[in-house]
Amino acid sequence: MRHGKHTFKIGRTSSHRRCMMANMKKSLVLHGRVETTVRKGKELKREADKLITIAKKGGLSATRRASAELMVTYNKLNSKEAREAKGGNTTSYNGDRQVIKKLFEVSERNKERNGGYTRLIRTSNRVGDNAERCIVEFL
Repeated sequence: MRHGKHTFKIGRTSSHRRCMMANMKKSLVLHGRVETTVRKGKELKREADKLITIAKKGGLSATRRASAELMVTYNKLNSKEAREAKGGNTTSYNGDRQVIKKLFEVSERNKERNGGYTRLIRTSNRVGDNAERCIVEFL
């Protein structure tokens, strides 16, 4: 029995689902909105709200927990990229280095809010398989 186990399986293995959700959360944080199917969107909304709650606490522990949730990888910078980064140029960073910083900026915007940091807007059906689509975005 799976009492109390709430997740949409979305027809994927657990490892595939975990990686897909991490990528979707990264895209949501970086771009502010993601277009996907309704089923994936509902799951993304649940997980993104939990992620913002972690980030609102702040500190090193929250940073590490958020990095683990998002599966952030830090590519080693070569000497030229490191010099540029030290000078303030962050274009040499990959997206994973920027996602944690943006996540904490989003959490600062929602400091007074007690939950419900994202909204799900239903749009038209997809042409190929008529799947319901939606847009998940931050408030």
